[in-house]
Amino acid sequence: MTMRGNGPLVILRSLMVAAAATTVPGTWINLGLRHLPQLESAQTMELFDASASTICVGLKGLSQGQGKLCQLSVDHMFSVAKGAKYGVMECQHQFKDRRWNCSTVHDETVFGPILRIASRETAFVHAITAAGVVYSISRSCRDGHLSSCGCSRSNRPKDLKRDWIWGGCGDNLEYGYKFTQAFVDVRERERSFKRGSREQGRSLMNLHNNEAGRRAVVKRSKVTCKCHGVSGSCSLITCWQQLASFREIGDFLLDKYDGATEVKVNRRGRLSMRDPRFSVPTANDLVYLDDSPNYCLPNDTLGSLGTQGRLCNRTSSGMDGCNLLCCGRGYNTQKSTIRERCECKFHWCCFVECKTCVKNIDIHTCK
Repeated sequence: MTMRGNGPLVILRSLMVAAAATTVPGTWINLGLRHLPQLESAQTMELFDASASTICVGLKGLSQGQGKLCQLSVDHMFSVAKGAKYGVMECQHQFKDRRWNCSTVHDETVFGPILRIASRETAFVHAITAAGVVYSISRSCRDGHLSSCGCSRSNRPKDLKRDWIWGGCGDNLEYGYKFTQAFVDVRERERSFKRGSREQGRSLMNLHNNEAGRRAVVKRSKVTCKCHGVSGSCSLITCWQQLASFREIGDFLLDKYDGATEVKVNRRGRLSMRDPRFSVPTANDLVYLDDSPNYCLPNDTLGSLGTQGRLCNRTSSGMDGCNLLCCGRGYNTQKSTIRERCECKFHWCCFVECKTCVKNIDIHTCK
């Protein structure tokens, strides 16, 4: 899919503030964890409504440019918040068996000090949350929840059979991509840094990974078709553009995380390979500047909670195994008894009868 046109990108350019070099505390991802109920009513507001300004000012974590975009598109903010929540939940699913399990904290930073490190974990967070917003906005357009977009108007695929109808009401990926690019990236673009500086490198890294997340949604989308006709005759076939499941997008980005490329910022103010022996990353790949901490021990400065007390799998040799997850410290084993429904039978009509089975299991936790 080619991303073209102006729309939100024109707004983005007009919002850039070249001299804004201060770091805004918190992150817009905070919308998805603490402002969803507050924003649900904003979904039906008209643009430039007087109360839009009040709502946007109360949202912690937005940068100056994001706050202005909020006021211009306050009806989009519930979808942005849902997208942020999709991203956090998918991050926690993908990392549930790893030393860093995408844990959150109870303030507007969401992840605490851990995102100050320009690591591959930070790269993944930027990508998956940007993907979440594209996903949510694209679907909201299709469902008629936003005033400025509707069903997808993407071009008919060249390989679609001639007698199949291209239409339906597809997910509007083009609009979702462009709005997300404007909203998420303005945070980096409204600040200026010395060329070749560490700060500029971090900003470029964030922008690259935001783009990788957006592209993941587009790349995993697919054409879906449905038959129409009397008694399943399939005399008419309609096709449209449809999002993949967000789990599929999360799986795709986890592969990119595992293959992320270490980069550095050069004197010309561009990201370059730290080790020239490796292949140059594409716009679909994740990049990072710093090595990850080992996350084995609690560290308040880094925001690492450590792995003590985490459940582990004694028989696994993977990341969830007690050897790797417990960082070689060993593990404790505790006997536990669980009761669960079993041997269920359906009786006509209409109830299910089950027995209660008792199982003794071992629970292993890291020392």
